[in-house]
Amino acid sequence: MSFAYLASNYSHPDPAIRHQRFIAACRAAAHLMERGIPVFAPICHSHPIAEVMNGRHLDHEFWLAQDLPILAQATTLIVLQLDGWRESRGVAREIEFARDNGIPVEYTEPSDIR
Repeated sequence: MSFAYLASNYSHPDPAIRHQRFIAACRAAAHLMERGIPVFAPICHSHPIAEVMNGRHLDHEFWLAQDLPILAQATTLIVLQLDGWRESRGVAREIEFARDNGIPVEYTEPSDIR
């Protein structure tokens, strides 16, 4: 089965901004799903879990250990270009992993999501 992996930046000291990024990722995932594209969006999956963990695991390495095995199975990496995505260590690592493993990388602007 083929699916796209939707990467988006998440980390920020302000919980309200993390929540905004979660909502943006969910909107993008919904948009892709409505277009018939099976998608895994780690922020949509992990944000509620992170909240239950009460901030115990906000470090990149913990989440990358969860996400990269899934990315390894994806047929495409789609990068959601939210404000700050270029500075995101997690997104940079996902792009690097995809390129190292021959997974095509696409980019989409939030304004492309309706």
